[in-house]
This record gives sequence, C-alpha cells and structure tokens, in this order.
Amino acid sequence: MKTVLILANSSGGLYDFRNELVLELLKNYKVVVSVPDQTAVEKLAEEGCQVLHTDINRRGMNPLQDMGLFLSYWKLMKEMKPDVVLTYTIKPNIYGGLCAGFRKIPYLTNITGLGTTFERGGMLQKMVVTMYRMALKKAECVFFQNDRNMQIFDENGIFGKKKRRVSGSGVNLEKHPYEAYPAREKPRFLYVGRLMKEKGIDEFLYNAKRFGNCAEFDIIGYCEEAYQEKVDALAEEGLVRFHGFREDVNTFYKDADGVIIASYHEGMSNVLLEAAATGRPVLATNIPGCKEAVEDNVTGFLFAPRSEKALEETIEQFLALPVHRREEMGKAARRKMELEYDRSQVVNAYMEEINALLS
Repeated sequence: MKTVLILANSSGGLYDFRNELVLELLKNYKVVVSVPDQTAVEKLAEEGCQVLHTDINRRGMNPLQDMGLFLSYWKLMKEMKPDVVLTYTIKPNIYGGLCAGFRKIPYLTNITGLGTTFERGGMLQKMVVTMYRMALKKAECVFFQNDRNMQIFDENGIFGKKKRRVSGSGVNLEKHPYEAYPAREKPRFLYVGRLMKEKGIDEFLYNAKRFGNCAEFDIIGYCEEAYQEKVDALAEEGLVRFHGFREDVNTFYKDADGVIIASYHEGMSNVLLEAAATGRPVLATNIPGCKEAVEDNVTGFLFAPRSEKALEETIEQFLALPVHRREEMGKAARRKMELEYDRSQVVNAYMEEINALLS
C-alpha cells in the first residue's frame, strides 16, 4: 500500500476542514499525519491514520526553531519513505516542500493564505518569497484558494510545475445543514475565530460597544495576544458574551442573525462558508478569501477592512432590513454554497492529482 504523508500545523484544522479528504485517501492508501498538537489526534488515529508529533512554532521566526522543523521533516521522510507528500500552511509548505524536493519525493502544496508577510513588504517579505521559490519549484501541483493569492505568487516568480484553483476547503453541507432563521426582537451577531488583530477583533469589539443597546454580540474562539482583559471587561458590562473555544459551533450559527468576519486577509474563510451553509447572512471584509463567497446585498454585505466605521455602517445597513429580507439573504447564501462550495468538489480535485501521481 502506497503512503501519503500530510504535513500540517494543526490537527484540529486538518480534521475540521480536510477530514473528508483524509477518509477518501484511507480507502486506498496508508495515511501518515504530522502535526504539532493533540487536539484531534485521537480522532484521526481512530479513523486509521498514523499520527506523528512534530513541533512547529506557527507564528515565530526563530531560525533555530525553523531549522529544527526542517530537520524533523527530513528525518520523517527518510524513515517513512512516503510516495507523495501533501502540505498545508506556510511552514509545512516551505520546509516540507524543501525536504520533499531534495529527497525527490512528489509533493503537493496548498496555499491557505499569505498572512501579513506579503502586506508588510521589506526584507522579511523578500526572504519568504525566496524561500517559497525554492520550496515550490518542484511541487507537482500548487493549490490556491483564491485568484489574488495565485496572482501574487505569479508576480513574485513563485511557481510549481502546475497550479490549480479550488474553492477553499469547501464546506460539508451535511455537517452544516440549513437552519430556520431565528425570530427575535434583538438581533444577534456572531464572531468565530482566534481573537487576534488580523482577524478584525478590534473592529468587532468597537461595534459591540456601539450597538450593545440594540443587538447582542457572541464570540467563539481562543484568545490570542492581549484581548482577554478587553473581552472580560465588555462581558462584565453585558456588551459581549465570550464562550471560548467550542466544538458545537453549529448551535451558535443557528442562533445568530448574522455572522461578522472582519479579517484583514484570508485564503478562503471557512467560517464564512459554514455560516452561509447554515443559511446566515455574512458581514465580511471585501478582501480576497471573503469576497468570492459573498454576493454583496444578496447573500450578505462586504465592507472595507481595517475600518471600525465601515463595519459600523454595514451593521446599520443590516439592522435596517426587515427580518424576512435577512432570511432571504440566508437562503441565497445556502444556495451559493450548494452550487459553488460543496466540499466534495474540493476533495475530488485533490484526489485527481494524487491518484495521477500514484497510479
């Protein structure tokens, strides 16, 4: 049985957004997964994966730690002798791609987003571009989740042997079924994701204070950076409800009137896809990774990123709508997911490339 090695920076992300691909691979191949955490390790192992631990500092730029990651992947590929390697997110893409290329193992790369590096420019961007050029030049296929990311790679001379656009990670329409729109006097907005500046939490909290008297604001996710005190203070005032990380996210989508995604950059927002599949209008920043999945004024609203005022005006626009109009937007959002973002379409794209390499 041939072996597929998957390199990722989160077992939870792999299980939540790519488990359908893992299950499809397990039908014909041995699947080895390398991740740095324990969140979904037990679930992946129960399905039949061999799960190995590899330390990754996801956000740091420590050269010694990154060299350690490269050596870990090098040792892993030497021992496992995979027939193909599949990588997700920046560090597995770069260091896993370099190792696979040097060892002459076919590999596929997924660009799930560019992060802040490509926004800030400077020497750090030049370094990352150089590393990406080296890491991807032997990739059999580079998957992109939006056209802008693909364009930026082209502009910077970052190429694999082939490139392919997919609809993000897609959304599992059965796990995220359409839910009847809530009927309540006080609308409820939902934020799902890590509490960090790049996800737009500042804009969300500003508007929770601005509209706290006429709407409710729920937050789900891990606190990062210095937001715990801010959120706790607003919670004490009754302006937000902070639920921490929750696995029953569908319950919160169901109870929401609208979902706010104020990110500064995305590959393709999984929260947006899940909320839309549930039949909820989405208020999202007008950026690559969000705007493709929202039809402005039809399935939700788009607003300028990094702007508290832009989100404020969009919330005002949403609140001015009668409930039946919001419900219509939610139904249109669900239809868009069914037509364009069914996860089975994304899984099929990966399987076509993997089967072609391993046949």
